[in-house]
Formats: sequence, structure tokens, C-alpha cells
Amino acid sequence: MRAAEEIRHFLTSGESLRTPRVLYEWSVTRGLIGPDGKVSSNTRQPMEALQAAQVKDEAAVFVFHDLHSFLGDEMRPAEPSLLRVVREISNEFKVSAHPKTLIILAPKLVLPIEIEKEVSVLDFPLPTEQEITASLSEMIEANRKSGRIEILIGPQDQERFAQAALGLTLSEAENAFARAMVNDGKLDISDIDVILEEKRQTIRKSGLLEFVNSDLDLNDVGGLENLKRWLQRRNGSWREEAKQFGLPAPKGVLVTGVPGCGKSLTAKGMAASWELPLLRLDIGKIFSGLVGSSEQNMRQAIRTSEALAPCVLWIDEIEKGFSGAGGEGDSGTSSRVFGSFLTWMQEKNSPVFVIATANNIDKLPPEFLRKGRFDEIFFVDLPTDVERRKIWEIQLGKRVTAEVHDREALMEEGVSERLSKFSEGYSGAEIEQAVIAALFEAFNEHRGLLATDLEHAIKTMVPLSVTQAESIAAVRSWANVRAISASDLDAANAPKPSPKKPPEPAEEISSERGGRRVDF
Repeated sequence: MRAAEEIRHFLTSGESLRTPRVLYEWSVTRGLIGPDGKVSSNTRQPMEALQAAQVKDEAAVFVFHDLHSFLGDEMRPAEPSLLRVVREISNEFKVSAHPKTLIILAPKLVLPIEIEKEVSVLDFPLPTEQEITASLSEMIEANRKSGRIEILIGPQDQERFAQAALGLTLSEAENAFARAMVNDGKLDISDIDVILEEKRQTIRKSGLLEFVNSDLDLNDVGGLENLKRWLQRRNGSWREEAKQFGLPAPKGVLVTGVPGCGKSLTAKGMAASWELPLLRLDIGKIFSGLVGSSEQNMRQAIRTSEALAPCVLWIDEIEKGFSGAGGEGDSGTSSRVFGSFLTWMQEKNSPVFVIATANNIDKLPPEFLRKGRFDEIFFVDLPTDVERRKIWEIQLGKRVTAEVHDREALMEEGVSERLSKFSEGYSGAEIEQAVIAALFEAFNEHRGLLATDLEHAIKTMVPLSVTQAESIAAVRSWANVRAISASDLDAANAPKPSPKKPPEPAEEISSERGGRRVDF
């Protein structure tokens, strides 16, 4: 255990110690082991080991491994006699003629109320990049000498491996490095994927976060040029060179707007473009029935995301998780969880970029929208004519293959322009579904896709801008003074040549757009 090694090194080096102390270590499997390596008799049980420590007449540090397992939990209370002896030891060690300290090493915090006042809690941090690099260098040197593994990476690549392993324990990192070496008998830059897979395992074990794999980037998002420019200008701002430049790591961004217009897609594309791991936090998993467990779950999710920093933390439809933060009916649990998250957002220094998406922004508590929590609030409206053309091109380019369809004819500029006019008032998700519906029609008739199939799919679909016209008008009104438009409105309003035969839209869609005009 790394913490135990640090304690041993500190005691043997004599740093900052006025009185030298010897080290005793206890575990339930071996008992209390002295500095001479001998085991004190009858000390396998924690009560016996603690009583043996009480009577030692020398300056010493007693390290107890996994004593927390005997201190009880919600389901099983601790033995009163064990808690009593811990309290007695605390008082006796304070006034002892010989300096003595009891250290409990545990993977989680278990602190019964009886000993709360007697204990100081210290968080042992995960290994730094320098520690991971040193461990990797030792493994590389050992394998290079043995000749069993072919090493194909240099010093700069070692730094990338160490950065990829940040957030893992030293044992997890060493296991990942060993797997990367033995998989194919060599270590090269492609083995970074093995390290990232170890991170995914860590996320799965936590049960609160999901590691999202994304093969998209911001170029796969049609439109939203204002938002994309803002994100691209913050790429790399968590690195050391940005810190030396005087820049703090960005806190995050809140993206709200009409459903189906690319909010979630932007989160996936941004993480891939930044080459950072994307973690999704489901607020529903945070809440638990046991008293205090919801708050603990939120703290655990925050610690896990910080351990894997730099990373992107994505909270989808955040209003559904925090809309009940008033605390009515849940004894204030929602308010406490919400308060923990707000405090972290305000005070965090770790490079965890939070991207939160919301459809009904008015359901969020007002303190959530205050400056300092998020760097900016963007509003995503229904796509403009220019954005719809781009979305049609992306969707057709992704689904229409030259082997089956007349790809060249469908990808002509005039086709996307005509389809854009037909689909005025449609969201990006509705355009995608129109392409899929048209493909089903062509597949059923055993032929290639035609532009008329796409036009027919549009005409037979009732868009959200019609069924939810009042809701869209309300959210646009909110965004006009409180959020920045994610689209480039100047490009959207630029004059364009009219087509020879413009189609007539089925419904008249309001040309009013939401969000303040701010260009980045």
C-alpha cells in the first residue's frame, strides 16, 4: 500500500521528527508486527492488538490496516468495547511520556459518532504524474534489461502514458502498464487505449458515473458555430502552459434550448475534439434511500471526476435532477445534494469541465445560473437555413453509401438547399429521423434513396415547432435576455440567392430567434 510505504519512508528518514519513533503494523491476517519483524502473540483480533499498543512503553507509530471493517456501518453497529478502547488510546497517547500515534488506513471513511471528536481525517491523494512516470520508467528499465518486452516509446510518450493514467491508484496504473506490455510483447503509443480501459473499469466500479465513448467531433455537429468557436478557444486551457500564461481552467458551460437541436451531440463532440475522457453523471443514481447516502454519493462522484481530471463531466437534462431542490417531501436531501454540487462548481480548482444540458431551464433554481458556476449559458434554437443544409449534408453523408444509392446526386448542393427550405422549423433530430424514414421507404421498394423520398418524409412529419409552439416561444423569450445564441446569427441572416422554385412550407414558422447576439 502506497500510504504505508510513505509512512515507513518518513519514519526511517527522520524528517521533521524531534523524537525518533519505531513502526508497528497490524492486519487481521497477521496480527501486530513490531520493528524487528516479530508478531506479538494473540494480536490477530483488533481489541487484542489495540490493548497491546496501549502498553508499549516506547515512542512509536501504530498503523492499523482496514480497522474500519470493525467500526460498524448502517447495517452492523460496532462493538462498544472496541470504540471505548479507541477513545482511551486517543486520550492516553496525548499524555504519554513517549510520543505515540495511531494511524488507521482505510479505503473509505467509516467514522462512528463515538470517536468523531478523537480522530483527524486526512485524505491521501492519488499518485501525481511524476510518481506515475517514475513507476513507468522503472518498469520500462526492468523489461529493457530482461529483453522480454520490446520498448518502442520515448520520454515524451512516457509523459503521455502517465497523463493517461492520472486518476488511477499506483497499483492500478502498474497493472495497466503491465497489461499493455504483455498483450503483444511490446509497448508502443497505441497501448494508451489499454490505460484508458483501466480508467473505464474504475468508472464502472463507482456505479455513479458512466464513461462515454464517442467517435464524433465538433465537425459532426451541424451549425452552432458560435458555441463551437467558444469551445475551440478553450481547448488545451487546462495544460501547464495555460497556467503559466495566467489562465484558470474553465469551469463549464450550460447549454439550454429546443429539444433535439444538438445539445447532447455537442457534449460528445467537444470531449472528442479536446481528446479528454467524457464522464456522464446521472443525477438519478445519486439519490438513495439510506439517510446520508445521497450526499455521500454526490461527494463520491465529484471525487471520482476530479481523480480522472482533466476530463469533461456531462450532466444531461440537469433540470430533471435538480428541479426539486426546494427539498419538499424529502427531508431536505435534494437541497443538500444540490448545495454540495453548487459549492463544488463555485470553488473547484481541478480541470473538470462541466457541460450541462437542459430543455426546461425555468425549472432550475435561480442560484444555479449565477455567474461563477458556469462560464457561459448558451441557447440552442431551431437550426437556421444554413445550419439545416449542413445537417442534411452530415446525415446524408453518414448514411448514404455509393454502393447502394446515387450518392453523388443526393450530395449535390442544390439538393441540400431544397431540403433545407422544405424542413424549415424542423430540429436536427427530426431531420435525422426524416432521413431514416426515407431510407426505410426506399429499402421496402428495393431501390436506392431518392430526393423525393426525403421530401415526402418531411411532409408527413409534424415538427416540434408546431406541436410545442407555445413552449418554444416561452423559452426563446427567456433566452433573449439571459443566454447567448449558440448559432452564428450574422451568417444566418446573410442574404442568399433565392431558388428558382422555392417550395411552400406546410406551416408558417416564426422567424424570431432566441438568445442574445454575441459573437466569439
